[in-house]
Amino acid sequence: MSQDVPASTPLAQLLAHRVRNGQRITFHLTEDWQQGRTTFGGLLSALVVQAMRDVCGADWPLRALQTNFVGPVAPGLAHVDVTLLRQGKNIRQVKAQVMQADAQGVEQVGGVLLGVFGTNRESALPELRPEKVAVSKTPETAFKWPYVPGMTPAFTQHLDFRQASGGVPFMGTNDWHNHTFVRLNESAGVDAELQAVLLADSGPTPALAQLKGFAPASSVSWALELRPVTIGQTDGFWLMDKQALATGEGYVNEKTTLWTPCGQLAALGYQVVAVYA
Repeated sequence: MSQDVPASTPLAQLLAHRVRNGQRITFHLTEDWQQGRTTFGGLLSALVVQAMRDVCGADWPLRALQTNFVGPVAPGLAHVDVTLLRQGKNIRQVKAQVMQADAQGVEQVGGVLLGVFGTNRESALPELRPEKVAVSKTPETAFKWPYVPGMTPAFTQHLDFRQASGGVPFMGTNDWHNHTFVRLNESAGVDAELQAVLLADSGPTPALAQLKGFAPASSVSWALELRPVTIGQTDGFWLMDKQALATGEGYVNEKTTLWTPCGQLAALGYQVVAVYA
């Protein structure tokens, strides 16, 4: 595995440099994908999904992904240990653990994930598809979040955020809901499923808009439900609809709905977020 990585490493390059050894897939994580003292959770989850595919097959789409963020994952080598729990006629359930050596060389658990892959089946149910939410602004007229080194999370340099509604974090507004257009700056070589996993975790909880000063926040657990989609416009903006559902005792329960650039429902996400304020 090459250790000569540039200052900014596209997702496709992180994927291309992975190494497989049996049921263990190793990735080289770079500092530009950090979120505070850990690696951005959406990136970790996308890499784990790729590891699950490598070990257990990529023939069935991902239907659900449950993630527990156990501990910080630093830049450097990170290993994903994959276990096939069960495969039936239509459903494949896969467990993965993110492992990384600490300063003493002892491997610690950084994350535990469960992926559910399911093949298409004939069904008597009529298709139900919610319509894409309407927002008054377009990506061209929405507020573009700047990337400010040392102030905004490092991973955001890889993303183009355009906020169309709701409050900005730490500005003390009364908003609990926002809509944001988002896309990878470099999406070539990254399929729709992996983009959906990464982008669904990309925005901060809208509850942070209620605060009048900076406070760190961290995802504790994340349940993601996915629909197989085609992206359509490969460089287009996805729409992320986020809503804080409940708060208290330092935690936020929130819901995220993600839509593809061509308006398809891509994912529904539910998170528990710890806010240190």
